Amino acid sequence: MSHDPEVAIDVRDAVKRYGDFTALKKISLSIMDNEFFTLLGPSGCGKTTLLRMIAGFEDVTEGGIYLYGEEIETLPPHQRPVNTVFQNYALFPHMTILDNVAFGLEMRGKSKGKARKRAGEMLELVQLSQFSARKPSQLSGGQQQRVALARALAPQPKVLLLDEPLSALDLKLRQAMQLELKHLQRETGITFIFVTHDQEEALTMSDRIAVMSAGELQQLGGARDIYESPRNMFVADFIGETNLLEVSVDAINNGRAICHLGGGHELTCNAVDGIGTGAKVHMSVRPERLFISDEPTESESLKGKVLENVFAGTDITTIIDLADGPNFTVRTSNSDRGNKRIFEPGNDVFVNMELGAARLLVD
Repeated sequence: MSHDPEVAIDVRDAVKRYGDFTALKKISLSIMDNEFFTLLGPSGCGKTTLLRMIAGFEDVTEGGIYLYGEEIETLPPHQRPVNTVFQNYALFPHMTILDNVAFGLEMRGKSKGKARKRAGEMLELVQLSQFSARKPSQLSGGQQQRVALARALAPQPKVLLLDEPLSALDLKLRQAMQLELKHLQRETGITFIFVTHDQEEALTMSDRIAVMSAGELQQLGGARDIYESPRNMFVADFIGETNLLEVSVDAINNGRAICHLGGGHELTCNAVDGIGTGAKVHMSVRPERLFISDEPTESESLKGKVLENVFAGTDITTIIDLADGPNFTVRTSNSDRGNKRIFEPGNDVFVNMELGAARLLVD
């Protein structure tokens, strides 16, 4: 079978069963060489199972997994040019940081001198050279995580697997480590496959994202594509915040769908293949693609009343009640306050929509 040299990992119709339970249902995806690729989904969706199958910790029930064109199903974990960084770091408490990083290299047959030299280079890469003589217990959680990264990168694996490695860190440190991981991936040129349930983390770091639910691949694409153009209700609801509205499609003209929201409210949006006139479906509208005014604009405008404002530092979230229709959530950047009026609860307003903000979903 021919192999695209750009493809690092090729998952072909992979199925994983535990007795009668199917954890993965015919997953097919290609992960490119030198890509930061994220498996994203809620707990129990199958993302860690897929990662463990790539690592060799779980067998494939059906289908195959290929590494640079070579079938790896029969290779035990230690013979795969793949390394894993786990959530719990798994550092040896009695060893120094330098010895922790060098240990795996010595186990692979490198001389002690070469292993320690390479370990020193890796600690420099993760900016921990000055801590090389310390024990893990003398480091913070973030520093321990970087040691675990250095240890995994030291043997120069072709693919690095990262299983929720940042979930034990506090928010600020996690955000700093997200940027650091992306920088490390670019600097080393190694293919990273990252597992997380955190949507913002996935959007921040990834070249491409595979959104998973209940053992199935829901959508695969770039971060912007998945956020702006979710394929179905699960993806729209799981990735970021959105207004999910039940609508009926009243008419389709010249590629535009006229949709009824209830209460006499109508919205027009791009038609979608597979959704015809009379269909009852869902529509997604991101809160930041809406703005409020006291007069209708030339864009889509819906009349409503302000229920509540929620101040969240960088943003103000406003809940709007459409008479006899659904509620809308509108997000305004705090920096816009000087330019935009903040409407108070009870004010009659119009909710206005940016062009292309509303998207019909194939449920």
